[in-house]
Amino acid sequence: MDYILIIGAKSDIAKAIVKLFSKNSYNFYLAARNCHELTEFAEKTMFENDNAVKCIELDILDTNKHADFYYSIKVKPLCVISTIGYLGNQKLAQIDFNETKKIIDTNFTSIISLLNIIVNDFEKKKKGTLIGISSVAGDRGKQSNYLYGAAKAAFTVYLSGLRARSFKSNINVITVKPGFVNTKMTHNLNLPKYLTTTPSKVALDIFKAFKNKQNIIYTSWIWKWIIFIINLIPENFYKKLKI
Repeated sequence: MDYILIIGAKSDIAKAIVKLFSKNSYNFYLAARNCHELTEFAEKTMFENDNAVKCIELDILDTNKHADFYYSIKVKPLCVISTIGYLGNQKLAQIDFNETKKIIDTNFTSIISLLNIIVNDFEKKKKGTLIGISSVAGDRGKQSNYLYGAAKAAFTVYLSGLRARSFKSNINVITVKPGFVNTKMTHNLNLPKYLTTTPSKVALDIFKAFKNKQNIIYTSWIWKWIIFIINLIPENFYKKLKI
């Protein structure tokens, strides 16, 4: 039985991934804090697709328990997908380091604590796939969310180095960079409709990348070119933009 472990399984993107992948005969471990909230979703998925979906309690910020969490799983996953994201409050974080730390730890530090353990296990087996959802916000800092962007930039670099390290061990590492996605995390933001995609579209892009063993994907694809243009803007002009 092939299992996929979803880290941060209560997110809208995570649920869209499960719905899509489960139609292709994959089984799931859904890891999240207060995972009992996923019970109904798990049961519905099993009923519709006749596969196994198990909920596992995980507080990503409690790094001391990461090893116990992973090694308590009897049938280890062939693929691990991190969908964790915490946008946070930029203005609050500028005056309260506790919010800064929460943004950094949730989006970067705590995730790599767990992924380090998982990749070490993958290397022993000489196989596995790791998919990390980063963000286009990490490609260049914006005054409106540079702390979130900094954490995602660090995660992107981590995945890049991990991809190079793990390639010889037959481990595929995929970096996913979504742009604007209509989710619970962004529902209070005034997002441009023509640049905003859905969790289902992100899930489809991830599924294709998983099947084709890609390295880095932008979802939607147009963000690759938007970021290319943004990175061409000289710093003297860029710092004056209200973005």
